[in-house]
Amino acid sequence: MAARDRAPRRVMRLIDVFNGDADGLCALHQLRLAEPADTELVTGPKRRIELLAGVDATAGDRLTVLDVSLDRNREALLRLLDRGARVCWFDHHYAGTVPSHPLLEAHIDTSPGTCTGILVDRHLGGRFRAWAVVAAFGDALADAAHALADSLGLDADSRETLRSLGEDLNYNAYGETEADLLVPPAVLYGEMRRFADPFRFAREAAVVRKVRDARGADMRAALAVPPYRVCARGDIFVLPDAQWSRRVRGTLANHLAALGADRAHAVLAPDARGGYSVSIRAPRTAPTGAVALARGFAAGGGREAAAGIDHLPAAALERFIEQFEAAFSAPSALGPRDQRAL
Repeated sequence: MAARDRAPRRVMRLIDVFNGDADGLCALHQLRLAEPADTELVTGPKRRIELLAGVDATAGDRLTVLDVSLDRNREALLRLLDRGARVCWFDHHYAGTVPSHPLLEAHIDTSPGTCTGILVDRHLGGRFRAWAVVAAFGDALADAAHALADSLGLDADSRETLRSLGEDLNYNAYGETEADLLVPPAVLYGEMRRFADPFRFAREAAVVRKVRDARGADMRAALAVPPYRVCARGDIFVLPDAQWSRRVRGTLANHLAALGADRAHAVLAPDARGGYSVSIRAPRTAPTGAVALARGFAAGGGREAAAGIDHLPAAALERFIEQFEAAFSAPSALGPRDQRAL
């Protein structure tokens, strides 16, 4: 056969699939600082979990999946493995049974005090640990973030810079659709790639200032909304139907959890289907139960301390409130109090 008649050799595709929040962004950034590559990006808002469903890969292709639940992507993962794609997976969310397959490399730890950025930090031996600190702060894991910061000898001002950056990056991922977001996650990652140092990124990147200013404005609006229901050991908030509500939901839940460590919180924002998207936070003094509550509803998942429901039908609101009260019903030494005070 003449050389010109031979079929061209197929080029291996490198595909990075990642949650668009601080944890997913910082996990990917650490990996690509260690192993630079031009890759196809598959990402989206924080609540877009089934990211593998739209991926078309085959034998020889390599996928890196970061900060999305294996359980929620199981069918798509098995399809890709059967087609011969190689998959490396880092995550800390509920995974269910992890498939045993020669083409799957899984780094999964669902412990309450970890996040995907920390798993990647372990994998890389701490080479880009400051970004793992950003990831942990963004995922509301303050104790883990400070432990990592201790290992780097960071002072109080440096920790505050990384905390603020993590919260800003995480905030940008909240919204029902990408139209709700301030910056598309793929664009935000493109800006991050220019900076190996998170301190320079926080100081010099205009995109960080844009998100920070919007976060402040959105939080001021959210803090004016009173509780929808005050329960024995937790509070439920229902926000108005607005883009800022869909953006602020998770950040408000983290803020309330930090203020009232002994109480659980749920923050609901109306979605386009006439129901609600829900963020759930277990009490920080007893950080379990959030994922069990979320998984009692369709499209619910997450981890023990923090979980969510992508779509809660309006007719299921009262049932959710009942199950919220049951999930966090242990007696508290402190009674209900105003969680709004700063």
